[in-house]
Formats: sequence, structure tokens, C-alpha cells
Amino acid sequence: MVAVVVIWGVNFSVSKWSLRQFPPLGFTALRFVIASIVLLAVLRWREGRIRPPAGATWPLARLGLIGNSIYQIAFIIGLSRTTATNSALILASMPALVAALGAALGIERLRRRAAQGLALATLGVVLVVVARGVSFSAGTAAGDLVTVLAVACWAAFTLGVRQLKFSMSPLAITCWTMVLGTPVLIAAGLPSLLQTDWRAITLAGWGGLGFASVMSLVVAYLLWNASVRTVGSNRTAVYACATPLVAMATAALMLGERPAALQLAGAGAIVIGVLLSQRVGTELPPAARPDAPSPAGGGE
Repeated sequence: MVAVVVIWGVNFSVSKWSLRQFPPLGFTALRFVIASIVLLAVLRWREGRIRPPAGATWPLARLGLIGNSIYQIAFIIGLSRTTATNSALILASMPALVAALGAALGIERLRRRAAQGLALATLGVVLVVVARGVSFSAGTAAGDLVTVLAVACWAAFTLGVRQLKFSMSPLAITCWTMVLGTPVLIAAGLPSLLQTDWRAITLAGWGGLGFASVMSLVVAYLLWNASVRTVGSNRTAVYACATPLVAMATAALMLGERPAALQLAGAGAIVIGVLLSQRVGTELPPAARPDAPSPAGGGE
């Protein structure tokens, strides 16, 4: 999990840097084509069977649309219009939002201290957004708000995975939601890819694409799933709280970003709020308990 935290923390700056050479939607399309091919190969190697169970294709496609297509478009557009630090901090609030949305839909019961953690994490997100000034010009709060939309999409995806009625491994769910969400990303990114000056992309740019595809979307996912199987989803999720700290340090070194005092205060509120909500936790009603942990998310 320390490796996962480092990979996802570094990925914000790597992706932000690569967006200087790649168009945002084209970059996302290429990432997911590469990651889908690699994950299909890993699924075949690990489990032998590639095809999803009967009746699973459409539910997986819907989840892929929400959790990969819409989420990734919002994530990359948000990242291109805000700082790597802000993006990482806002995405760090995801576990708390999952708990809140699950309680609102009756999937989970939100205990009092978990609700307090959610409120604290929400306050942290607000501090991060307003730290740069409430302005909706390109490159300021607009990118932050789009990133908040991405968080909401992933929260909906996570809860959707928990409600799947058929048995699939976390690896298979991760693979097929990614594969089925990729065509929309290709359609969104193809126009900008056709206009890309490929000769202007440096070796470092291709390396950034490779890291964001293989390390962030494949290696980190597999490590996350292995951790969930070994120590459980709650203990695994707590490690993700350290991701924004790595992201801030990396952004300072790679991009020269310096967090403001309000951002640091927001970071503390988010991390403490998420830790509180995860430690106290939510309680699944018996009919809603999942057969398998949900796949990884956030930091990609």
C-alpha cells in the first residue's frame, strides 16, 4: 500500500506535466487503451476466463460509463485547469463522500462520528477550493469544481459495484468496467488526437503516458486489490489518506507548486475527516453486504 500511495501521489504531477504535450482527452484515451489491453492480459493470466458472466455486460457497462468514462473526463479536465495539489486534495475526500452517498441511498448506515468526519472532510474541500480565490476563470476554481464532479462519479461507481448481483473478482470488475468505459473515452479523445503534432512529443512525454497508464491504472490497482484481500477494505482505504501528502511533495519538486496556508488547513481537515469516517466506519445492512471488495479508486 505504500507503493500504491507513492504511485498515485506521483501520478498527479506526472499527468499534469504530460498534459503540456498531450491534449487532455487524447491523453486519457491513450491511457485507457493501453491499460485495458494490459488488464485483459493479466485477467487471462490470473483467472483464465475473460468473458464476464451471463447478464453482467450491461451492468458493467453502466458502471464503466460512470466510473471510468465520465469520471476520467472530469478528472483530466479538472487536472488540466487546476493544480496537481488541489486535484489530489479534493480526490482525497472520496471515501467520506462514498459513506455519505451510501447513507443517503440506504445502502449503508452512517454513524454519528462518521458523519462528523464527513463534515470535516467537506470543510477541507471547501478550504482547498477557495484558497485560490472563488474565480471561475480557466485554471482556477473551475478545475476544482470539475474535480468535485469526478469525485461524485467515483462515489456512485463504488456503491454501484457493491450492489452487483453476480459473482466476479475485484480484478475482473476492474478490468471489464475499464474496457467497457474505454470506447466513450476514445470517442471523446479522437478529435484532439487527430490534430496532435506527434513529432513534438518528447521521450519524457511518452514516459509520462506509460507511467500514468501501466503504473497508475494497472500496477496500483492490482496492489490495491491484493491489499483488500489481505487486510480488508477499511485498513486499505486508510493508506489512501497519505496520497495527497505525496502529491503535494511531488508537485512542489516537479511543478514548483507551493500550497497556500488555506490549502494546508484543508489538507489536514480532509485527512482527519477521512480517517475519522473510516475508523468509525459505516454499517452495511445485511441485505447490502458485498460478496467482494470494490476495486480501487481515486488517485488515478
